[in-house]
Amino acid sequence: MPKFIKKISKKAGLAPGTLVHIGEHKHEKVKITLIDYDATQLKETELKEIEESFYLKDKASVTWINIDGIHQVDVIEKMGSNFGIHSLVLEDILNTDQRPKAQDFDDYIYIVLKMLYNDKEELKVKSEQISLILGKNFLITFQEIEGDVFSSVRDRIHRGKGRIRKMGCDYLTYALIDAIVDNYFIMLETFGEKIESLEEELLENPTPQTLQTIHNIKREMIFLRKQVWPIREIINGLLKWDSQLINESTDIYFKDVYDHTIQIIDTIESFRDVLSSMVDMYLSTISNKMNEVMKVLTIIATIFIPVTFIAGVYGMNFKYMPELDWKWGYYGVWFIIASVIISMICYFKRKSWL
Repeated sequence: MPKFIKKISKKAGLAPGTLVHIGEHKHEKVKITLIDYDATQLKETELKEIEESFYLKDKASVTWINIDGIHQVDVIEKMGSNFGIHSLVLEDILNTDQRPKAQDFDDYIYIVLKMLYNDKEELKVKSEQISLILGKNFLITFQEIEGDVFSSVRDRIHRGKGRIRKMGCDYLTYALIDAIVDNYFIMLETFGEKIESLEEELLENPTPQTLQTIHNIKREMIFLRKQVWPIREIINGLLKWDSQLINESTDIYFKDVYDHTIQIIDTIESFRDVLSSMVDMYLSTISNKMNEVMKVLTIIATIFIPVTFIAGVYGMNFKYMPELDWKWGYYGVWFIIASVIISMICYFKRKSWL
């Protein structure tokens, strides 16, 4: 967070719409891929220059332009100038800490989402911002780095099966959003397995590391909730806006994504409740273990109190003590001590204290 504040402070005092990249600095060249298709034909190429995509703006087929890398501001600026994208939208694309949202600009719809990846070893959520520009017959996606969760969508386009080749850009937008949301389920499954193992560990042998892991997962759940919750607003907006860019036939698919989003949010809330109860369970388990230790120590101390008393009495250095001259005195004292110990143990067992 301090690093992000330091980066975003560079924009202080600049005019609205000033294009400044805020995010991880990279040196790789921006990769631009283009997929142009309809029901009968498919063309996929990697563009060397962004200008090669400009002539596709008014084609009747569906054109998907994907840009991997937003650190080259001039590329984003040229793309925005050709497709008529507002400078404030371009500014948001370059700012990689945007809250997920959707805005309708009549000629196009701007959508911001977060692609989330799970680091299984450290149980941390890695976030990448993806921006979508939905036009009449084109869709532009801006990603921070190469690699995404859209392989299933590309496979469906290549195979030409299903509805995707017969539908428009609005359906392609749905397919990409659905792929992002479905990936959340995979992440939650990983966290769910870890939470189950933590529950078993809490009951068997909790350690301070267990508590630290619980707090780490709880922090990631808060981050997940922050990224997923706004998707409800995005889908609601896409359904309620009277936009010519989204056909009524596609509404049912966006409603399906909305249902998935609600399910994910419910799962996250359930995990948060479970994690909160696990903290209480940890404290209760540690308290019980401490009580057991104190119970054992108390019983031992109680048993040896009368034994210590007897040993103390016969350890006094008085000259005239009758038992000192008794032939069986030593054995008698041990008999008394053993009788006291056995009697107290029997009493504790009868009370179920042992």
